[in-house]
Amino acid sequence: MWAVETRELTRTFGAFTAVDRVSLKIRQGGIYGFLGPNGSGKSTTIRMLCGIIEPSAGSGQVMGLDIVGQSEQIKAQIGYMSQKFSLYDDLTVRENLEFYAGLYSLPTSMKNERIAEMIRMAGLTGRENELTANLSGGWKQRLALGSSILHRPQILFLDEPTGGVDPKSRRMFWGIIYDLAAAGTTVMVTTHFMDEAEHCDEIGFIFEGRLIASDTPSGLKKSIPGRLLQISSADPLGLMAEIARQGLPMLDAYAQGAAVHLRVAEMDLDKYEKLQGKLIQPSLEDVFVHFVKQKRQEVAA
Repeated sequence: MWAVETRELTRTFGAFTAVDRVSLKIRQGGIYGFLGPNGSGKSTTIRMLCGIIEPSAGSGQVMGLDIVGQSEQIKAQIGYMSQKFSLYDDLTVRENLEFYAGLYSLPTSMKNERIAEMIRMAGLTGRENELTANLSGGWKQRLALGSSILHRPQILFLDEPTGGVDPKSRRMFWGIIYDLAAAGTTVMVTTHFMDEAEHCDEIGFIFEGRLIASDTPSGLKKSIPGRLLQISSADPLGLMAEIARQGLPMLDAYAQGAAVHLRVAEMDLDKYEKLQGKLIQPSLEDVFVHFVKQKRQEVAA
């Protein structure tokens, strides 16, 4: 049984299609990264899987339960945390955890043990009675995560959980995610940070509501054709224009910071020796650029 399985999952809002026929499968016990720019359909997909909104078409199952007919049972078995997860600033750290323990109907014998465990996990030992309003973004983030997993869910949905926090807090947060996955929790996390996706066992790229690729990070990197050359330049756009003027053969070219990335067929690499290009391994950003352009060409055809 897959932890998550969808078939042609679709959600429209009037004439706008937010999620367009998404079919995916997520293995149990792994970390699945759901990547795409803001507005690409990540959050809408997550909300359908959590039973918060119903799909307009298609179907889906979470832990074998139907996302429409069994949404209440799904809610009891999952953890869900978004960037806007509701913590109550006028409650203390412990009071917030006690509130969520009540929502999950944890028995008293389990409640105190789980609250203590979440306080340790969040690094908030000694700050249990501090008002949540006084916590920094990183501490609130970990408290929100602890609140969402008090009931030991089988699967955890994290919707842009690291937005608005500093890099150190992001690293600490991902350390907790690793530990949860190692203990058997399935994690689906949406993000637009490409570096975070490197931590995932599998990745799905979503763009304009459509799933355009899904595989392991290494599988995705191997899937793009040609070799990747990086040529440093103070004027990447000017360099691209010069390469085009010379008619040098290439599969693709795009600016990447203070450099141009070129995908070139193996047999054409020698034609770029004068430009002192450096062969590099594709990043996930290179992969995403490739699949977005490919999808746009298919739509235009």
